Amino acid sequence: MKVALLSESPADEAALRVLVEAVLAAPVALVQPGLRARGWPNVAQVLPAILRHLHFNTDADGLVVVVDADDTVVHTAEHEAPGYFHPQCRLCQLRSVFRKTQKRFPRRQGRDRVLRAVGLAVPAIEAWYLCGEDPQVSELAWLEGQARGVAPYTRRELKWRVYGTDRPGLLFETQQALASVRRHRGDLRRLEADFPHGFGAMAGELRGWPGEAKKKEPQAVSALETSPPSPP
Repeated sequence: MKVALLSESPADEAALRVLVEAVLAAPVALVQPGLRARGWPNVAQVLPAILRHLHFNTDADGLVVVVDADDTVVHTAEHEAPGYFHPQCRLCQLRSVFRKTQKRFPRRQGRDRVLRAVGLAVPAIEAWYLCGEDPQVSELAWLEGQARGVAPYTRRELKWRVYGTDRPGLLFETQQALASVRRHRGDLRRLEADFPHGFGAMAGELRGWPGEAKKKEPQAVSALETSPPSPP
């Protein structure tokens, strides 16, 4: 399956590939999105151009986008109601960009449009990395903190818990991110239980992708493949 990834940093995208392959239970071949993003709102700004590039210039099956919620509205089950849109929810906003950008695309490469999967890391992707290691970190804990007006932790504290610093270098950040998500490759139930709407939304959309697309043979090496190549 051919998939493009878009997130707020290369480290996040490396971890995202592992999670996407785990949800699909299959390797993916990466398709370059054409543009890179650095944080929110840059992701939302470049998304229309990336969708056009993927649709008209590639044979990508789908695009997976994940952003941090930061201190904005958390996506909840109420947001999944047909026709519902919360203007302060970043996941709702990104889904809206997909709809508005793709609605007039002509059929190309044997598909009507590039498939969509959007996730929201609450309050930041480091919370996903801590899943299973720090029981205090979850969507529910963050929502309850928002309701009380007292956050249970800060985004900076999450970075310290994952990296031992709030300013990790890119290589170290990527290594730690990959080590964290690889713990969940065989069983995503804890991630989906602790982050049911942000991670669960992405996983649900991925599992809803047409089976025909999943059967396409990837041409790139999978992030899940760990065995060395056979000697000549």
